Amino acid sequence: RFLEYSTSECQFFNGTERVRFLDRYFHNQEEFVRFDSDVGEYRAVTELGRPDAEYWNSQKDILEDERAAVDTYCRHNYGVVESFTVQRR
Repeated sequence: RFLEYSTSECQFFNGTERVRFLDRYFHNQEEFVRFDSDVGEYRAVTELGRPDAEYWNSQKDILEDERAAVDTYCRHNYGVVESFTVQRR
């Protein structure tokens, strides 16, 4: 048995002035590969992630989508998150 999952994270600094997007992949609770918008490409965290990082970095359409996620995913959803957190204060 094994567990494999991924997370997509948006980190906001000073509202949406600076936004960082992370797409992280895990195998049995150990991160093995990630996309970091500050880097602009996939990076292997362990040897297990090297083939995925190399493949995904060779696919221009995948990289374009990931690089755009700061705007299309994070900033796009910021208003929803902001209204929810402001209501809870």
